[in-house]
Amino acid sequence: MAFTGTFGINYGRIADNIPSPDKVVTLLRAAKIKNVRIYDADHSVLNAFKGTGLELVVGLNNGLLKEMNANPDHALTWVEDNVKAFLPDTHIVGIAVGNEVLGNDADLSQALLGAVKNIYDATKKLGIDGAVQISTAHSQAVFENSYPPSSCTFTDAVAPLMKPLLELFSQIGSPFCLNAYPFLAYTYNKGKIDINYALFQPNKGIDDEKTDLHYDNLLDAQIDATYAALEDAGFKKMEVIITETGWASHGDESEAAAATPSNARTYNFNLRKRLAKRKGTPLRPKHILKAYIFALFNEDLKQGAASEKYYGLFKADGSISYGLKSSSTSYSFFSFKCKIGLVL
Repeated sequence: MAFTGTFGINYGRIADNIPSPDKVVTLLRAAKIKNVRIYDADHSVLNAFKGTGLELVVGLNNGLLKEMNANPDHALTWVEDNVKAFLPDTHIVGIAVGNEVLGNDADLSQALLGAVKNIYDATKKLGIDGAVQISTAHSQAVFENSYPPSSCTFTDAVAPLMKPLLELFSQIGSPFCLNAYPFLAYTYNKGKIDINYALFQPNKGIDDEKTDLHYDNLLDAQIDATYAALEDAGFKKMEVIITETGWASHGDESEAAAATPSNARTYNFNLRKRLAKRKGTPLRPKHILKAYIFALFNEDLKQGAASEKYYGLFKADGSISYGLKSSSTSYSFFSFKCKIGLVL
């Protein structure tokens, strides 16, 4: 299992003003965040994580997929140089092969399965397949319809590519990794979704008539839509893990109504409470929900919509992006915020 507990963080670094990796390690340990995902295998980060006990998933970025698909020897060298060489001192527990490929990039989609196979075979040859989990994360673009959750299937274009990938992951014990953003669903479906439903706030929710299940928040519905698509494809037993979820604190004009510090604070705090309950979803109540927050820092060099730069729980200087207050008991992640200036 490449996950301890229920909560983790994505440590993106598309920025020119964030703290150095060694200071980031100090921050993560102070925050008691153990599960961390990065989007490459940068050696300065891997060295900073040595001896920390933090559990790290490294990324093989999309730009390397064709090479890894075409050349098993290159895949072996990549795993040897970027994973095996740092074990066991750096606790690398997973390799994410590509990110949001299927449904978004038709060209790279043809290379994904071969790249995953070759990376997995490399871990076997190096004797680390039992310790390092192989996965790839998907966006909502792989789904045909996610409302109501029980109606969800994979798109006709994605399904032929998804099935052999799922067959491999089923054989090697990997989960289905989903990047799920209620923020995006709310923002781009104006007037159709109650913001309280997206923010885990009190609301009337929705009922799925086919399953007779009630949903009081959008994230649970998105996850159960994924389980429905997996069941439709013949993979009912596969676990779903949220590899990215978060809420932007600022955005451009089209996002301004949703992308506020108040909404970001509410979403992330309520998500943390949801994860602390250690429970599943209405459709899979025994599968404890696990999620990685996106992201650790605001990233000033991110491309795309303005909101892309403002998902961070922390600003570039290490100060909290917005107050995360609790009226009752504190969860370890939120209880150290007043000390963060001293940590960095």
